[in-house]
Amino acid sequence: MRILITGGAGFIGSHLADVLLREGHRVTVVDDLSTGKERNIAHHEGDDLLFFVEGGILDEALMERLVGESDMVYHLAALVGVKYVVDDPLKCITTNVQGTERVLALAHCYSVRVLFASTSEVFGRNPRLPWREDDDRVLGSTRIARWSYATAKALDEHLCFAYHALGLPVSIVRYFNAYGPRLDPDGYGSVIAKFIGQALRGEPLTVHGDGQQTRCFTYVGDSVRGTVLAGMSRAALGEAFNIARQEEVTILDLADTIISLAGSSSEIRMIPYAEAYGPGFEDTSRRLPDVSKAERMLGFVAAVPLEEGLRKTITWFRGRGS
Repeated sequence: MRILITGGAGFIGSHLADVLLREGHRVTVVDDLSTGKERNIAHHEGDDLLFFVEGGILDEALMERLVGESDMVYHLAALVGVKYVVDDPLKCITTNVQGTERVLALAHCYSVRVLFASTSEVFGRNPRLPWREDDDRVLGSTRIARWSYATAKALDEHLCFAYHALGLPVSIVRYFNAYGPRLDPDGYGSVIAKFIGQALRGEPLTVHGDGQQTRCFTYVGDSVRGTVLAGMSRAALGEAFNIARQEEVTILDLADTIISLAGSSSEIRMIPYAEAYGPGFEDTSRRLPDVSKAERMLGFVAAVPLEEGLRKTITWFRGRGS
């Protein structure tokens, strides 16, 4: 199969490319390298099945050629990360909405199947837990830039469902805090990447707020496996899936665990949200997915426990000298 991965030099995208190449597919990666890294796919140099194109999803002529040459698109390209979104909400909205609409319109024109990568952010701060795929979205004021990413990705999902109603074969996955090797400590804002980098350098681990906010983290191998299942399964068409491991941890406990696993002498420093993101920032106290739909319809269960995944990630960070 001829597969196009937008954002394929990024963290998740490059791992997805690894899997699809192992399965024998012809893979084209398009990435503008704003956050993706050529080094993430450099180990495939000389592989006749991998083609890398440096470019952005807003380049209409480029995307028409690439989508038209493909049997399937895994659309992962996006501007992500809370800090990036807060600093430049306009770029977040433009890239995520216009880029996705362009990909979907071209895929519809050329009858190409699409897997769209969405996010747990779409749920906002809905207090009803665990979050099922069709639960309500609860967001803050439009004056709070932090919610522009959730809104943009939700609009992308609306576009997916609208194009599906027109006949486009499309499915959606919602990632919950993917982590693992190739995370960029200076990249899109992964708290795990930040904590590991700080721990290995012996710096204080900076925990925002009181540290009691909870998250579920998903090892990248599991995230990619769920992505491929949703992308290839006929039952997934027209559906959205939470792709996650239902293992809730407070950010403070996460910091303690990383310090212990890294054998670090680092301490923990609590800082106000306003110091990290500016005044008026809002966060979600808990994020807990319901993962039963993915298990029932895709046979997907996230297999890697948090401590095991953290050990693998720390080992990778040590190997790159972080």
